[in-house]
Amino acid sequence: MDHAQNEGLSPEVVQAIYRILETPANTPESDPFDGLADGFSAVRILNEYFPNEASLERLDEVGAQLAATHRQLQEEVDSLQEELKRSQDPDRMSIIQEMISDLLGQMSRIREKATESEAVVRNITKDIQVLDLVKRNLIHSTTTLKRLQMLVNALTQLEDLMKEKKYSEVAQKLAAVKQISATFETYTGVPRIARLWKRIKDIQGQLRNQLEEDFDNFFIQDPNKQIKATLIGEACTVVDVLGVQMRHHIVDRFVALEMKEYRRIFRTNDEAGQLDNLSRRYAWFRRLISSFEIEQGRVFPAEWKVGWHLLAKFAEITRDHVTTLLTKIGPALTVKALLESIQITLEFEASIAKKWVTPFQDILKATDVAHSQPGQSITSIFEPHMNIFIDAQDKQVISLFAMTCIPDALTLDQCASLSTGQPLYDLANLHKKWLRIYAEEVLTLGAAKRPPSQIRKSVETRSDTELLKQTCLVINTADYCQTTALELEEKIKEKINPEFKEKISFQAERDMFVSTISAAIGVQLREFELTCDPAFITLARTSWATVSQVTGPSAYTGELVKAAEQVTELIKPLIEQKKYLRNFFDKACRYSRALTKTASRLEALLKVIVTPEDPAEGFILNYTLLIGDASSLSFQKILDLKGTPKSIQNTLHDSFLSITSTKTDLESASFLSSLDMDPPTTGAIGGSLLSPGGSRLSLPLNAAGSDSIFAGLSAPSPSGPPTGSSASGDARQNEPSKQVFSDFRRFVSFGLRKDSTPPS
Repeated sequence: MDHAQNEGLSPEVVQAIYRILETPANTPESDPFDGLADGFSAVRILNEYFPNEASLERLDEVGAQLAATHRQLQEEVDSLQEELKRSQDPDRMSIIQEMISDLLGQMSRIREKATESEAVVRNITKDIQVLDLVKRNLIHSTTTLKRLQMLVNALTQLEDLMKEKKYSEVAQKLAAVKQISATFETYTGVPRIARLWKRIKDIQGQLRNQLEEDFDNFFIQDPNKQIKATLIGEACTVVDVLGVQMRHHIVDRFVALEMKEYRRIFRTNDEAGQLDNLSRRYAWFRRLISSFEIEQGRVFPAEWKVGWHLLAKFAEITRDHVTTLLTKIGPALTVKALLESIQITLEFEASIAKKWVTPFQDILKATDVAHSQPGQSITSIFEPHMNIFIDAQDKQVISLFAMTCIPDALTLDQCASLSTGQPLYDLANLHKKWLRIYAEEVLTLGAAKRPPSQIRKSVETRSDTELLKQTCLVINTADYCQTTALELEEKIKEKINPEFKEKISFQAERDMFVSTISAAIGVQLREFELTCDPAFITLARTSWATVSQVTGPSAYTGELVKAAEQVTELIKPLIEQKKYLRNFFDKACRYSRALTKTASRLEALLKVIVTPEDPAEGFILNYTLLIGDASSLSFQKILDLKGTPKSIQNTLHDSFLSITSTKTDLESASFLSSLDMDPPTTGAIGGSLLSPGGSRLSLPLNAAGSDSIFAGLSAPSPSGPPTGSSASGDARQNEPSKQVFSDFRRFVSFGLRKDSTPPS
């Protein structure tokens, strides 16, 4: 089958043909001419037969092989066609269809025979199945009748035992009756069973009444009706058989009888029931428990936990009474009375928890009933009135505000021992409030704190010792406060209830103390600057016109070092945390580095300016070494500062361009690029001096005013238009020759530019 014949066939049909003809589908070992897939390629097959020129010698052999293959395929095709003709013979197809019909008929007859056989077997075993059912019903009936007889006998025996009050045997018989009667619950529609069921209920009711009477006589201890403790002990086993409700009923009756006396003695309108007699209530209950354990406690089973029920009822009544008393007292309630009541109650609850080796609230939860408040301790009733304690703490902090605002650990522990809920959260907010007030109103330090008569002048050579000491004290105190605030936050989170933990945060207050520390360091830096001002004034008043060359250290440098040491040596031993001292030194060093950078630029500028123009090559080489750029504009600024005549400037520019064109290592710009040759003439020149104010700290500025170190510096008249001016060269030539520092104002302005401010 070639490709043309295969075009209209789907892949599923092709695979089916392969399976029928048992032809492998394009396997490597198959004959390439057997492929029915679209991948058949005559070129590929020829390449396989003749992979190279040498293989052409086998042409005849391959031709003979292909001819043999062709004959074989033709024979197969002829054979298949002949077989197909035989298969399509109508007579043969009719025979096959008749055979299929016969086969279906036989299958139907077999199915009918199987149904008949099943019916015969069912008829044979029918009697046997009936007999099995009768046997099961008979056995069940016999068993039920036996149980019914046992139940009737057990009820009769139970009534006799009840009359004799043999409660130990009553408990056993009652348990047996309840177990047997459970099997008859579905037969209550039968009259006899219904009558028997009613009899069981009546007997149980009689037993309950009898037990209640015996327990009441035992509780009251009536001399005329003495009840032995052993009898009540056996009766408790009967109560357990009757069920949990009966047990609760007996326990509640006992608790109610015991608490009746408590209600009578400690009425809220009597003296014994007042808040100042709270300790008498707890003493009464301790005596009650002691008496109970000696007498009735030995009778009741331990799993009944009657003592716990007594405590729960006592706590409930006490909560109601104390709530009434607190409401009645109202605003007249004092902190002392509140705290004493809470302390007494806490001690009572702790003693009870220790006695029964169980937390107080767990005891209350274990004895909860539907009408009670689950697990609510006696101390919980004081929580709504804890605002009195919080207000008292607020007043106490006010009275001690001048000394300290740090929260008292005893106050925190005291509040936590009283309540770990809303009151402790309110106390935390109170501490946060006073921490903020302390940071804002006590530790804040600024220029406004200094009286006007004490404002420093720039000419003062000594630092303000008291101010520096005060800033050190502020830093130490603020650091202690922010550390304590963190410890306070952790301690409160450790004690407070889970629902308040996420609300507790002293981060804002800690940030305020950190800001206070930063402000104090800023004041120290300002004082450092003011102390150094006289040295800069000396620098500004130096007669630079008489200076002809660069010499050794100037006189003002020693004064500057001495002033700096005066401040640093004073604060160094006074700051406890050295990290803040390092912070101060880092900022001072940035100030120093900025001044050094500016001074080095000024020094380079001076060295270039004082260099003679002749020879021009030496002057220009000195410029390239010190300034390091190839900018004609910057070179022009140097010539303007030197006051070089216009005629010489042109020659120097030509030489500058010639020399710098051969130096590829020079930059295109330098610090001279930002030099303003025509700065403002108003204001003090020293007004833009670098200072610690350029740091991130916002310093309280003391009014230096016109006392800035360059305030007294007078600017000489301009030597002409600035670089880049449109003025004519002839006008410049008619002006007198300028001295080296004739335009000193522009020179100084360069060193004071804002763009050389140190990084903050």
